[in-house]
Amino acid sequence: MLAIQDLRFSYKDEPVLNGVTMAVGHGEVVGVVGPNGAGKSTLLGLISGILVSKSGRIAIDGHDVAQISPRERAAMVAVVPQSPVFPGNFTALELVLMGRTPHMRLLQWESESDVRLAQRAMEETGCLSLADRRVDNLSGGERQRLLVARALVQEAPLVLLDEPTANLDLAHQTGVLDLVQQTQASRGGSVLMAIHDLSLAAQYCDRLVFLHEGLVFADGPPGQVITEDIVRLVYGADVTVITHPVMGTPVVLPVAGRMNAVSTAGHTNGKLSS
Repeated sequence: MLAIQDLRFSYKDEPVLNGVTMAVGHGEVVGVVGPNGAGKSTLLGLISGILVSKSGRIAIDGHDVAQISPRERAAMVAVVPQSPVFPGNFTALELVLMGRTPHMRLLQWESESDVRLAQRAMEETGCLSLADRRVDNLSGGERQRLLVARALVQEAPLVLLDEPTANLDLAHQTGVLDLVQQTQASRGGSVLMAIHDLSLAAQYCDRLVFLHEGLVFADGPPGQVITEDIVRLVYGADVTVITHPVMGTPVVLPVAGRMNAVSTAGHTNGKLSS
């Protein structure tokens, strides 16, 4: 599905990604985790085409993303961005219908089937009641659910989620992730998400990729890579990792007063994998 090889990127003279190599298989849900500034959003921006890499290769189903048109890329990749710019003069339904654009011919209007698809996605994300409201009058959480609905109607084989639970309450956090996971699974599609909450990521992701100092530090199933040692080294925080009593997945508990207590001096940037 997605193959990334030796990806490098800098903002001006500041390196962010220093040779990232990773993959996402068909039907996989993969989480990209790491501290602020680790390059999670940058990685998603490079895959979606918002940013252009300094070197390296990104391929989706064997197609080099640098060699395909924006329209072709949009048919292959749907994005739920972290800090989007919203067109204020559109209604919520119109925003969601924008996800159908890659499937339309030039100057073609959306069909009744497109509208039904958009309405169903809005119902599933709990925002159908907002259909006729202007986007600029909605809350951050309501807008976030609209973006998820738009990504779903795009019907792309790969969905990128950049902090998908931002601005959402607990019920909508799990509801949105459940919906994206189930929808992509039914299509045989894949999900790559940048997410801060390690405990939540452990419940939804088949694999987690830890980014640290511009490289992949660890890559594997949550139960194998969410360890106290790895979290301390990557985040510089003292934590305790326990097992969720219901889900059986790792739960990360920070130890109060111990942030940055662990020195990463001497760390060699070696990749750990399961």
